This record gives sequence, structure tokens and C-alpha cells, in this order.
Amino acid sequence: MDRPPLEVADLIRAAGPGFIERSHRWLTSLHRKVLTAIERCRTSALGGHVDECSRCGHRVISYNSCRNRHCPKCQGNARERWLADRQQELLPTRYAHVVFTLPHLLAPLALQNKKIIYGLLFRASAETLLEIARDPKHLGADIGFFSVLHTWNQKLEHHPHVHCVVPAGGLSPDHTAWIKPRYPFFLPVKVLGRVFRGKFVSALRRAHSRGELGFHGQLGFLAHPKAFSSWIRQLFRNDWVVYCKRPFGGPEHVIRYLGAYTHRVAISNRRLVSFSDGKVTFRWRDSAHKNKKRLMSLALDEFLRRFLLHTLPTGFVRIRHFGFLANRKRAGLLPLCFHLLGSTTEPATPTNQGSPGGNTPAWNCPLCGGVMVIIERFTAAASLARSPPSFGIVP
Repeated sequence: MDRPPLEVADLIRAAGPGFIERSHRWLTSLHRKVLTAIERCRTSALGGHVDECSRCGHRVISYNSCRNRHCPKCQGNARERWLADRQQELLPTRYAHVVFTLPHLLAPLALQNKKIIYGLLFRASAETLLEIARDPKHLGADIGFFSVLHTWNQKLEHHPHVHCVVPAGGLSPDHTAWIKPRYPFFLPVKVLGRVFRGKFVSALRRAHSRGELGFHGQLGFLAHPKAFSSWIRQLFRNDWVVYCKRPFGGPEHVIRYLGAYTHRVAISNRRLVSFSDGKVTFRWRDSAHKNKKRLMSLALDEFLRRFLLHTLPTGFVRIRHFGFLANRKRAGLLPLCFHLLGSTTEPATPTNQGSPGGNTPAWNCPLCGGVMVIIERFTAAASLARSPPSFGIVP
């Protein structure tokens, strides 16, 4: 794939040390680590290797990836590997897409307590789906699904929500039959919204009583129990948003569909349009007007500030599996699901596809299609001592 004309890494280089100095009041060591990783990704600063075509002898230098999960360039390869692994878990049935969104009132609190609030979002949404699905009035089955955390909207603003991809149906309580949904939209969204709100607020109250939440700046008053109880009552003034699409196609469609949601970062390099006069212009979809594509321009510092809003805590898992897809249940229950759905074929075996920017040792020659083989590896220090190469470089 050709290199986009503008990348987030280019904007970080353009901002330079000045951005660090101007943002020192809120910039953390994790933010600095992300900026450094993206800036150095697939450059000589990380070292690399020389690949040679086993057929025609064409040589290419490939620089190493930073592997940071916030890097727009690294997530493509990570997504392909993850999707290849998921192929063997795709059931021969339709799938539903359910989205749980936190109300805007909670966004400032979430920014100050990312690990706690995002964790509650995962847990409350998963418990809601599992509970409503088990209810005989709705589905009466044990379901399985995975959830992906996103924390942004198209304008790069803070907008925490989880995308849940669920096989449309589940195992009967005695695990002897596959039960299909009775609603066009899998499960009733109004019921999901009310139960989700109740579970989340209850868990939030417990976290406050245990002293697990931090309050800084304008949220400092919430440290007092009475003030927090008064503030949290506002969360019941409006319904919480749960969105559910009609179940879509089977396994052959799911892989393409999942690619749009897994391993995404706040903005891809493909959405960047230009950088001039200190302003970054990027594309965004206006969901309020039938997803019409529009352009937005932000000052460079504001663009990077919004980008860094979506930095996740170290070690935080942003893709999680629940129900019969949970790690401790998958091995026993997934084959049963295939059997009850009448599957006569074995689940697909994951495949490893190499790419020049990844760490897989083989990929295809761009000239003759032969297999490219690593013939030399070099460190960052060694790359500085090398003379300019007379062959191609993979960006």
C-alpha cells in the first residue's frame, strides 16, 4: 500500500519539542512515549532488516515498526493477525452489532479515571447483554460475544463507547439447542439502555465509596459523598443510548465488517488531508446529516491534544471476550455451538501473511512476486553507519 501523503508522525515532527513545552501541564510520560513511538515508527531510529527476493534478487530495506497500539501505521498488521485468529471462531449464523455509549456528563470523569471508568463500561455492558439474553422474555439463551473499546468520535472528541459483535442467537440453558432471536434487532434497545444505566451507576457508586476514583480541577467537589450523590442523580434524567443494528450476514461478511472496528486508533493517516499555516485538515463523517463527508481544520496543538485524549492506560485490554467466547469457556462451548448450528466443516485455520512493515520473515516481491527473505538485520546504531542504500526502502 502506498504511503499516505500526510501522517500523524509528520505532524508530531512538525510540532517538535515546542509542543512538549507548551503542553507540560497535562502531558504525561505515557503521552510522551506514544509521541516518540509514532515519530520513530518505520524509520532508521528503530533499526530494520534487508530483504532479498529469492527469485529475481531484488533487495529492499524494511525499517522496524514501533508496535505501539496507538500508532496508525502499526494497527493494520495487528488487525490482520487478529482477524486471522478470529476466523476459526466465526459461527455459521448472522451477527448483531450492539453499541453502548456513556453519556456526555461522564466524559470528564472518565478522562481522570480511564482505567476504572473504561473497565466499568466493559463490565456493565457485558453483564447487561448476558442478563437480558438469558431472560426467557427476550431470548432465553447463553450468548457469546467480543467487545471493542473506542473513546473518540469523528471529530476526535472524547466519546467513550464499546462495540459488541454478537452471534445472533445462543445456547439454550441446558446446552442442547441453538436459540434464534425473536426480535428484528436481536434484543430490545430500551431494555438494554435501562439495565446498562442501572448497572453502571451502581458500580460507579461502589467505586466512589471504596475511594477508587480520583477528582481533580473542576471535579474536585465530587470527592465529597453528598456532592457525588447529587451529581450522579443527573444520570437518570435521560435514557442512555444503546444502538443495535439488524443482524447482518454470516461469517463471510463478518471479517470485512470487523476490520472497520478492531485495532482502530483515534484517526487513521488516510483521513488526513493537509497541514499548512499551522492547521491540520482532516475528513470526518457527519452522522447527523446521513454521514456526509466534511472537512475540519484544527490548530496543530489542538489536533495533537485531541489525539492524545485517547491514549489508553498501560496494560489496559481494549478487546475483550464474554459468554461462551470467554477464554475459560471457549474451548468447550464453541465446538458445541458449531455442532448445534449444523456446521459440517471445520473452523478455518489462521493464516500468517507477511508484510514489509511487520516482523514476519517473508512477503512477496513487488517486481516478480517471488518470496522475499531476510538476509540481514541491523540495529539503529548500525543504520547510522551504513552508506546510503542503492535499493528500495519500505516506508
